Amino acid sequence: MRILFAEDDEGSRHIMIAQLRKLGHEVVPVVDGKEAWETYQQVHPDLVITDWNMPGLNGSELCRRIRSEKKRNQYAYIIILTAMDRKQGFAEGMEAGADDFITKPCDFAELVVRLRVAQRIVALQTHVASLQGLLPICPNCKKIRDEKNEWQPIEAYIAGRSEATFSHGICPECMESIIKPQMMEMKRRVG
Repeated sequence: MRILFAEDDEGSRHIMIAQLRKLGHEVVPVVDGKEAWETYQQVHPDLVITDWNMPGLNGSELCRRIRSEKKRNQYAYIIILTAMDRKQGFAEGMEAGADDFITKPCDFAELVVRLRVAQRIVALQTHVASLQGLLPICPNCKKIRDEKNEWQPIEAYIAGRSEATFSHGICPECMESIIKPQMMEMKRRVG
């Protein structure tokens, strides 16, 4: 996974980066919340691990910004690292959009388990997003059902959502199985 890791304490940052890389993850380290927010918008990580207390922008506010971003389709799992008791700030962090908490200093075995959960959630979110991208289409008339549950011709649906224009032709299979028999029937009737 691509992990954005925000930690202002240099020693803690180096230890966690080494652990995450040892587990095979791509780590993008930053030193504060402001840099984390700027980097998040450029890197589009699968997972954000952020310290709770950082200069500039704390972990809770970083969560709020990430969750309020409307442009991004991919879900980013967020873990907040905190030196405080888990109960302190837990509700605030969850309200801000955090998915999980890890108490510092971080236990390696606990980190492995929580990363496994994060991978599952991110994979499920990606799968859901791909399923939401499916378009219901009638196999007979080829109309598409839109978000208002109305059926419309595929050309109108695509033209209304893109710059695409259409020209029509007849494929060889339809020419043989539909058009030629119809033309033969018309000739027979007329002739």
